[in-house]
Amino acid sequence: MNAISPDATDPAGPAAPGRIVLLTTSHRVAPGLLSWPAWQALRAADQVLCADGAHPQLPYLREAGVTVDETSPDAQELVDACAGGRTVVVVALGEGEPRLTDGLARLAGSGRVHMPELELLPASYDLPGARLLDLVQVMDRIRVECPWSSRQTHEGLAKYGIEEAYELVEAIEEGDRDELREELGDVLLQVVFHSRIAEEGRPEDGSEPFSIDDVAGGIVAKLIHRHPHVFGDETATTPEEVKEHWLRTKAEEKRRTSVTEGIPLGQPGLALAAKLASRARTAGLDVELPRGEGVGYELLAVAARAEAEGVDPEAALRAAARAYRDAIRAREGSPALDG
Repeated sequence: MNAISPDATDPAGPAAPGRIVLLTTSHRVAPGLLSWPAWQALRAADQVLCADGAHPQLPYLREAGVTVDETSPDAQELVDACAGGRTVVVVALGEGEPRLTDGLARLAGSGRVHMPELELLPASYDLPGARLLDLVQVMDRIRVECPWSSRQTHEGLAKYGIEEAYELVEAIEEGDRDELREELGDVLLQVVFHSRIAEEGRPEDGSEPFSIDDVAGGIVAKLIHRHPHVFGDETATTPEEVKEHWLRTKAEEKRRTSVTEGIPLGQPGLALAAKLASRARTAGLDVELPRGEGVGYELLAVAARAEAEGVDPEAALRAAARAYRDAIRAREGSPALDG
């Protein structure tokens, strides 16, 4: 470990307090990809310190010709190292330098120390979506080390995907923002979990493995292709024109022989009926509803009518069901039920 000490012969004199630069980096950005101000500070510093000899940035700093001393000074030692107008850069650990910064704050608060200038310099920082990398990393470890998660399959997790989707819809309809954030996280977990399982492939049926990057890459390509008015030369000024672009490019991709292809028959009945009616109407097909006895045909007609009027029959029925639930609860609390 290298000691740190001020240069007593510095022409700025021992009274000059100097400067401390706390250099922070994000582990979500590849090591060595630092901002230009960070490289300037590192090259101009009188001394560069880092408490962790295994810090991922150190090989890249040394390759760039920056000398880094592996040492962990306390606050007073760091202040002393800046005497004479020296600049000391501290390459912060992943969790920051709470011990050091707390010590510097105490020294400054004492009023007895001529403190150096203190600068916090982000050398790399997270871009939007960076925390998704943490989720992928955590999921990878859980898949390897958790006795339950390591045994899960796509088929075994399928029911949770359905449950989480319903809980997300409920949070949206209830208007609960905190619940919405949590349920979005649960749905996102399902995507990452299935993608992690898919990385292992399925040797028994010859299925090729794929990763979360393949999943994300696929949806990015699809979005770009289906938005030629955003990423291409076409124009769209209304939601109807956007939908037309979407349906046309989707038809080109799928090359389906029937508008009913791709509609999951396992979805709730009202949603299924409305989706079939929507596909037929969008395709310009005038198809008379089948006639028959029983409540099923009545519900089919109601769902088709709701879709034609721009109403989601599932959402409408859930809203009515919630009102019915509230009426039941109110009746349960009625004094007439006492005794």
